[in-house]
Amino acid sequence: MTRMTINGEAVRFTLDPTTPLLWALRDAANLTGAKYGCDSGECGACTVIVDERAVPSCTMSIGELEGADVITIEGLAPNRAHPIQQAWAAEQVSQCGYCEPGVILSIAAMLKANPRPSEAEIGALTNICRCGIGPRARKAIVRASMALTGGDSLRVLTRQNAPSRPETEESKRFSTGSSGEEQFRSQ
Repeated sequence: MTRMTINGEAVRFTLDPTTPLLWALRDAANLTGAKYGCDSGECGACTVIVDERAVPSCTMSIGELEGADVITIEGLAPNRAHPIQQAWAAEQVSQCGYCEPGVILSIAAMLKANPRPSEAEIGALTNICRCGIGPRARKAIVRASMALTGGDSLRVLTRQNAPSRPETEESKRFSTGSSGEEQFRSQ
């Protein structure tokens, strides 16, 4: 028997302790926001927050999480009131929606650790989106950060008044499309 707190409620799983958290959440707790993607923790579709850190729930067994505090997209904030959820809607980030709960939770954990993330911290997000939410998601991060910090300018993120310097390469995982190739060619 494994005990933990999920979205503020004490939960007891009577599943095999080697059961991945993803399946305990989806099948036993009926919390389906975390999605199955890769089964190796690389895509981020199954991301949840465990003890204030974003983690892939497909790689963690419930036995490892005895006494942990777990937050899923369903429990991030009532009525989608978390600043990143509000910014996500305001910036119209949504595409197909499959990866979004994991991306939102990764960003929420990042913003909790540092409400003014650097471009490098944003680029270090490991979630993959094949629909191309990257540019709008970055705008949502800026908006949420400004809401959390009382409107600080976030010069590095918005690139306003930032000293000129070579552009940093954007993460290939937080992509702007499904490939690096041109998406449309006119004849």
